[in-house]
Amino acid sequence: MNQILRKTFYSLLVLLGVVVLVFFMFQGFGDPARLIVGQTGDKKTMDNIRKDLYLDQPKWKQFFLYLNDVSPVCMHTKADIEKKELKGFFMGGATKLGLKVPYLRKSYQTKKSVGTVLMEALPGTLLLALAAMLLATIVGIFLGVLAAVKKDTWLDTTAVFASIAGISAPSFFMAIIIAFLFGVVLHPFTGLNLTGSWFDVDEVTGEKYLTLKNLILPAFTLGIRPLAIITQLTRSSMLDVLNQDYIRTAYAKGLSPKTVIVKHALRNALNPVITAITGWFAELLAGAFFVEYIFGWQGIGKITVDALEKLDYPVVMGSVLVSACIFILINILADVLYAVVDPRIR
Repeated sequence: MNQILRKTFYSLLVLLGVVVLVFFMFQGFGDPARLIVGQTGDKKTMDNIRKDLYLDQPKWKQFFLYLNDVSPVCMHTKADIEKKELKGFFMGGATKLGLKVPYLRKSYQTKKSVGTVLMEALPGTLLLALAAMLLATIVGIFLGVLAAVKKDTWLDTTAVFASIAGISAPSFFMAIIIAFLFGVVLHPFTGLNLTGSWFDVDEVTGEKYLTLKNLILPAFTLGIRPLAIITQLTRSSMLDVLNQDYIRTAYAKGLSPKTVIVKHALRNALNPVITAITGWFAELLAGAFFVEYIFGWQGIGKITVDALEKLDYPVVMGSVLVSACIFILINILADVLYAVVDPRIR
């Protein structure tokens, strides 16, 4: 428990560093007021927008106002709470102390809350990352165990060669190749589309319906690199464990090879694999930008790339913060999983 609390504290410091970096990194990239009203806005309108966005304040004050917005613990006036439609618990007089859902401000283009925009896109990214990681985990562990048990055979050589090729292939390059090959050249046989999201819209009723067929190509593309790394790690870890004395003792007791490999060897070999799985899952959630964009998959990655093209910086900043939070939460979860899988850590 102390280790979890310590890691949570360090994670909050990391998150504060991300907030500082995000805020100052996007300073000076165009005039937000001009981006909102376009080229036809008059001076009075632009001055009002700058005041509304605190751009008439010194930089240090702008930063603390932004930190106050994105922080769950905050101080806001009653007018601010109503204007920003903040959700949470507030107490006090004119200036209220509160515990709220972080406010990521509003999109320059759509005028919608950035939090709403990202939460609408999050299910798509979660679905894609889960599918890719499920494929990578199941196939990767199976191939890694198989390569270790059949060491120095053609199965081992093939698994190692395939994993090296998978690690060496950048996701954006593989996305283009796979999209063209299966979505264009082999489309008459596969029936898979070049682009598409996890839902389609009925042309008659206008209602959305689930289309998981579009998940196959982006999930396969996104899962290639973690699959390769999980295969390598599982093989290496299994080879180390299979040489331990307690494995030889288990065989000497007359236990079947399947029982020794699954119950004794694999369980003790999973720690580095869990690190890879949790780390890659966090990375897939936070970094599936190019794959989502190439396949037209509606997720946080595509939303962020579209926002960058339109210079919609609040959406980009919010996306970076949400991605950082996901990364931190999954790393904390990894520590909990270590203790569940390996009693020695408890």
